[in-house]
Amino acid sequence: MTLRGPPADRTPAERLSFGVVNLDKPPGPSSHQVSGWIRDAVADALETAGAEVSIDRAAHAGTLDPKVTGCLPVMLGDATRLAPVFLEGGKEYVAVLECHGPVPSDVESVVAEFEGPIYQKPPRKSAVSRRLRVREIYELDVLETTDRQVLLRMRCESGTYVRKLCHDLGLALGTGAHMGHLRRTATDPFDDRTLRTAHDLLDALAFWADEDDPELLCEVVDPAERTLEHVPSVTIAESAAREVAHGAQVYAPGVIAADDVDRGTLVACYTPDGAAVCLGRLVGDPDAEEGVVVELERVLV
Repeated sequence: MTLRGPPADRTPAERLSFGVVNLDKPPGPSSHQVSGWIRDAVADALETAGAEVSIDRAAHAGTLDPKVTGCLPVMLGDATRLAPVFLEGGKEYVAVLECHGPVPSDVESVVAEFEGPIYQKPPRKSAVSRRLRVREIYELDVLETTDRQVLLRMRCESGTYVRKLCHDLGLALGTGAHMGHLRRTATDPFDDRTLRTAHDLLDALAFWADEDDPELLCEVVDPAERTLEHVPSVTIAESAAREVAHGAQVYAPGVIAADDVDRGTLVACYTPDGAAVCLGRLVGDPDAEEGVVVELERVLV
């Protein structure tokens, strides 16, 4: 079978069928609706351009409520198989804490107490089971205060419920509080420095499909490998990659190089020219002469 070539050498159609957009989600639509609109727009552009490939799916990384804005990476085509990697990285938000009374003078010290592991139970409207769980708050800073509002910046573990955190902060402050405006500024490895709007994407698709000008498209849509920048890597031979494509595990003789990580760590495997091949867990010694090194979770070719 033919493996994907280097990310930088792919055609616009190949990029769209295995790519990612760091989307700036607007307020109003759900994350699912946004992904659906983007899927349909990309499929229409591929058809208009007469491309030999198409897509029938798109997936977003980390659901944002309809009113919430900000960083919502959307994976296109085969890149949807990369969704699990977003569970490995952190998230960053800027939120307005709406206090139900005057903000206490000790607000910064109270807020600082919430850094570290915290207990959370998902809200009743969530899509997951409502059992108590632990989530890590890596950083929690007060950026600004008014009489009854606190502007917060937080960096936290994936799966943290910011609305519940704001409720708990209100209890600790003694005023009661709820979450006001919320904006996600990062979801590893993406952040708000490279956000693109839906209009940016639609313009890029039109310039390419209607005018055969791919320049803007290559700026807006990243190769799917961009999603894996925060994931440890293993480089494997092309012969090993072809075996993986047919369901084989990654065996020691096929490993060329590997990051130094603990066993059980999620890793991404690449061909020598930088094309992603699979996701899996490191289970063996990359320097060994035999045995399984990476146990497959997702095949990407």
